[in-house]
Amino acid sequence: MPQSRLEHINITVSDIERSAALLERLMGWHIRWRGPSQLGGETIHVGGKDDYIAVYTSGAPLPGRHAKGAPLNHVGLVVGDLDAAEAVVKEAGLEPFNHADYEPGRRFYFFDWDGIEFEMVSYA
Repeated sequence: MPQSRLEHINITVSDIERSAALLERLMGWHIRWRGPSQLGGETIHVGGKDDYIAVYTSGAPLPGRHAKGAPLNHVGLVVGDLDAAEAVVKEAGLEPFNHADYEPGRRFYFFDWDGIEFEMVSYA
């Protein structure tokens, strides 16, 4: 079987501008594409050459926060400088938590404004 890879994930957020800006700053990514969604609303693809996160909004208010772990546990993102990533998260007004340093790397977690949990990890 040929080598496979994850191309993207698609998350629903309340403010695509804010979420896209955070991902650009946090990951050093750029907006790859932006336009209307097939489902209505708007989508921004934020990422690098080979992968991205699609941030989607229908324009309608979100139904509220999901319980932790529902419908997904977290999105894991690898960074070269964990301390710089934490500074970006704090500057965005979000709160890092659950810092840990164990093999194979250092990490922390944070919830975005919509309750989506991210794990930031560095193997440096």
